[in-house]
Amino acid sequence: MTAKVKEDPVKMHKDANNLMDNGKYQEARELFLRTAELYRKSQNYFDAATMHYKAGECSFALKEYEKAIEQFTKSADLSFEKGYDRFGLSALDYAKDCNKALGNTQQVAELEKKIKEVKAKLESTF
Repeated sequence: MTAKVKEDPVKMHKDANNLMDNGKYQEARELFLRTAELYRKSQNYFDAATMHYKAGECSFALKEYEKAIEQFTKSADLSFEKGYDRFGLSALDYAKDCNKALGNTQQVAELEKKIKEVKAKLESTF
């Protein structure tokens, strides 16, 4: 009987950052996504949102904009759901940049509208 090695999300998080810093975006993205799931399972939603964001950055660096949009959107959705609005805003901003790179003018316009709405909501709470 082999014991299942417990994955340590904090160590994985650091390892993924190191991979990313060394330009190994494909490997880093996979590790960020696995880490996001572990964080989510342990109800650490902020770090889960962060891992999706970092995976999005890796996809962006690889010019895989569709994948990047998917990850930034997951990060933004989780952020807004849990009240991390400012973090969600930066994820939406990155998703907008990806859509620009793809020439998706309608999505860019929709994201600009959503970003404006969130900023207005944030400004009204101060």
